[in-house]
Amino acid sequence: MPIYEYQCKKCGKQFEAFQGITEPDLKSCKFCKGKVQKMMSLSSFSLKGAGWYATDYAGKKSIATAKKEKAETAETTPSVTESAVKETPASTGSKED
Repeated sequence: MPIYEYQCKKCGKQFEAFQGITEPDLKSCKFCKGKVQKMMSLSSFSLKGAGWYATDYAGKKSIATAKKEKAETAETTPSVTESAVKETPASTGSKED
């Protein structure tokens, strides 16, 4: 259930009220019974960091497309064992005394 903030026009006090979205706004102050005005509150919901949009939403590819791209990359990139092995010529020189 949402929390709404109100401010009394007569006494100036601010207070919160738990109300359903479909319930009508409060009309009177709970302290002095004066007229109240609904306040605009800041949201407590905040998205910070690297960005949920960039990491979780934007540019999502289908699973099939992602798997296909991964397979193509694996085919064109040599594995670690192939690129790490280097052939060196055997030494044929002999030492003569």
